[in-house]
Amino acid sequence: MPQYGTWFSYSGSAKLTLAVVLLAVAAAVAVAGAKLPLPARLRRPGRNTTTLLVAAWALSIIAFLACVGIYGKQAHQEHLAGRPADNIFPITLIAAGLTFFIVAVTGKPGGKTAVLSGAIAAMAAPMVFELPFDLIVMARTYPPIPPNPALYRAVFFAPLFLVEITTLALLTWSPMVRLTRATFFAFALMLAVFAVRALAGFEYPSTPLPYALNVVAKLLAFATILTLFLPPRAQAGTEEPDAGQTPASTGAEARPG
Repeated sequence: MPQYGTWFSYSGSAKLTLAVVLLAVAAAVAVAGAKLPLPARLRRPGRNTTTLLVAAWALSIIAFLACVGIYGKQAHQEHLAGRPADNIFPITLIAAGLTFFIVAVTGKPGGKTAVLSGAIAAMAAPMVFELPFDLIVMARTYPPIPPNPALYRAVFFAPLFLVEITTLALLTWSPMVRLTRATFFAFALMLAVFAVRALAGFEYPSTPLPYALNVVAKLLAFATILTLFLPPRAQAGTEEPDAGQTPASTGAEARPG
């Protein structure tokens, strides 16, 4: 039987339905990446909006930590088993460090902006994975916490979703961020890996197959974020011809006759 901190795996028609839904969403994301006019910059928030965003992010973390305490205390009172070992966290930590290094060192214009952008990228990348993951497992967490399992699931997951959403929203602060086709394709590929995992029951990653699929999906989440910080070569390529034509046309207009 699963231990506290895990979830019931999918079986029968449930796992097939989940796989189909995930594949459909992955296909829609890939099509959007192919059809949208990209690359495109995100709209940057103003100073006041940025302050509110950072405050909301910090408050959501505080709320989550408080709710985890409530959730854990109730689980302890019910004498429920402890959480199994997390073998994915070291990989997440290494990937986060590499993401920060890549963005902070290679990012333009560099300096403080690149360092802060690297920190945001390292925090946001796990959320690309966790947000859809938590939606998938939320209703199947084991064991249900009495006396009101639905309430305690909400106590745990509601502030967690706020942390995930506000962390991703911090990406809008960085002037380095651009949506690219690679962003959509990497995210679609992550969802496709989720779909394969769904066909296998979306089990806790304690055996080789779900563990490997979990690692691949997590790395694709980091790849998704890194694509946001790619140098704007394609965009520069489309802008340079116009930039080259402007002086010529201006000079032609300036010449008499």
